[in-house]
Amino acid sequence: MLTRKQIDLLKLIHERMQADGVAPSFDEMKDALNLRSKSGIHRLITALEERGFIRRLPHRARAIEVLKLPEPLSRGAFAPQVIEGGRPSASDPVHRPEAARAVEEAQSLSVPVMGRIAAGTPIEAISEELNTVAVPGAMLSGRGSHYALEVQGDSMIDLGINDGDIVVIREQTTADNGDIIVALVDGLEATLKRFRRTGGMIALEAANPAYETRVLSDDRVKIQGRLVGLIRSY
Repeated sequence: MLTRKQIDLLKLIHERMQADGVAPSFDEMKDALNLRSKSGIHRLITALEERGFIRRLPHRARAIEVLKLPEPLSRGAFAPQVIEGGRPSASDPVHRPEAARAVEEAQSLSVPVMGRIAAGTPIEAISEELNTVAVPGAMLSGRGSHYALEVQGDSMIDLGINDGDIVVIREQTTADNGDIIVALVDGLEATLKRFRRTGGMIALEAANPAYETRVLSDDRVKIQGRLVGLIRSY
């Protein structure tokens, strides 16, 4: 599956190849996708090639062959899709925490759902409001604005955060060690991870032994909020 930026880049390459017979330059790609540097384009190109959508031809400048188009491009529209992880089937047992309460039983407030967040391999954040969700008012204690995100993936499963859960996030730009945060990496990828800072480095820790901790310089990570609650449908 592809992120929105990957689809936008693939669409740009395909349209330019159809019109001019040659792919756009990296500078043209960077400007068209409103990225700050060509390193982001390199990552997107590599991701498209690894997923079999394009092929870079050796020893030829700007030589890219489009091998296939994803279904959203074939339909002419972008449709968010699950990148990884599976939701439980109807036959799977449901384990409801003893303290769990139906949202309707508590005084609730409406919070915007701003898209999906990866608990696994980082994916692009979707930054426009998709819908709203009713959230118990007790989750919204403290100052600041709140928003919600749908979790995709299983890297935080050992902390009880499952694929398909809705996490409630309080907007803030700082965090304490041990907080679960929304981290924006390199201005392109968003992920839900536990935060640790050591000197000028930041560790984004998973809660699943199948995933490695990512250690990045602090200038590559922007904190976009801290987890304050979780909503699960049964």
